[in-house]
Amino acid sequence: MTTDVTIIGAGLAGLTLARVLHVHGIPATVYEAEVSPTARAQGGMLDIHDYNGQLALRAAGLIDEFHGLVLPGRQAIRFLDRDGTVLFDKADDGTGGRPEVQRGELRQLLLDSLPAGTVRWGRKVGAVRSLGEGRHEVAFADGATVVTSLLVGADGAWSRVRPLLSDAVPEYVGRSCVETYLYDSDTRHPAAAKTAGGGSMFALAPGKAIQTHREKGGTLHTYVALTEEQDWFDAIDFTDGTTAAERIAEEFAGWAPELTALITDSDTAPLLRPLYALPAEHRWDRVPGVTLIGDAAHLSAPNGEGANLAMYDGAELGEALAAHPGDTEAGLAAYERAMFPRSAEAAVEGDRVNALLFGDDTPHGLFAAFGAEEQTSRAGS
Repeated sequence: MTTDVTIIGAGLAGLTLARVLHVHGIPATVYEAEVSPTARAQGGMLDIHDYNGQLALRAAGLIDEFHGLVLPGRQAIRFLDRDGTVLFDKADDGTGGRPEVQRGELRQLLLDSLPAGTVRWGRKVGAVRSLGEGRHEVAFADGATVVTSLLVGADGAWSRVRPLLSDAVPEYVGRSCVETYLYDSDTRHPAAAKTAGGGSMFALAPGKAIQTHREKGGTLHTYVALTEEQDWFDAIDFTDGTTAAERIAEEFAGWAPELTALITDSDTAPLLRPLYALPAEHRWDRVPGVTLIGDAAHLSAPNGEGANLAMYDGAELGEALAAHPGDTEAGLAAYERAMFPRSAEAAVEGDRVNALLFGDDTPHGLFAAFGAEEQTSRAGS
């Protein structure tokens, strides 16, 4: 079987690429290891930025539908001290450029915009090999194969396509997150709900944080960040949810109970999320017939840009291919020339933000930097 554009991975990057190609009349097939769109939870809230993620949705012809997914009020943000004191509180006045949506709903919007059969579910990649002259063969775990003249790795951190281009392997960043959920929080967990506020809440201390987003239905989705090596987390039995939550909460001894309740009162077992990153300057020499988008190309520690950059990559690659009909290599080269410096800049800025969030003088160093940037912005406006 041969197809013109083969995309590995039905995340936001791969689906945006498929949609933009469809808008330009270019057929593509997306292969996804998951057996269905609902095979697993799709994560929490995403703030979609007006300078990259929203531009991708415009290129996909879906900006109006996107606006219908936006949750009002969720751009509100507050920072708390460890005793629960509010240090910063900004309401969502509707004028911000980063409206929040549920990741799963955004993914479904992209899926619904594609022709039936575009996504092939339950196709886990086993191996990929070059056949020469820009052609590649993808072998799936079920024994099926596909040969393609254009292969795009949109398959995330542990991409099976990346080794065709690069020897880089993601490395642990020295920090992990533990994920918890409180459901129907306004009724069942009122103190935590009041503390979390209407949008995003951050309680910071050097090397650690409790970060919460308010999702639909009063759900509080929390990421507890700890700067520890992986063997520290390995010593915790996460199959015993209660004991694991109590052990994580011990790292926040003395913090306000309404904050630690976001850990100990979780309605789900705490889920460990180790954080990995590729080198900030990750790039490769042009290899005919293959490229990468999203985390496969530029995985970094969470910094608010990952999903936006992934969709932007997909849209930019789709438009570059459409702008070079009959010359795939020119399209791939144009995409990569713009993507490499863009992703490197985002990674460096993300490292700076994370240093402010988790540094020795947080949260006060963060506010000092934020205040300086606000003054600079006002002076230039």
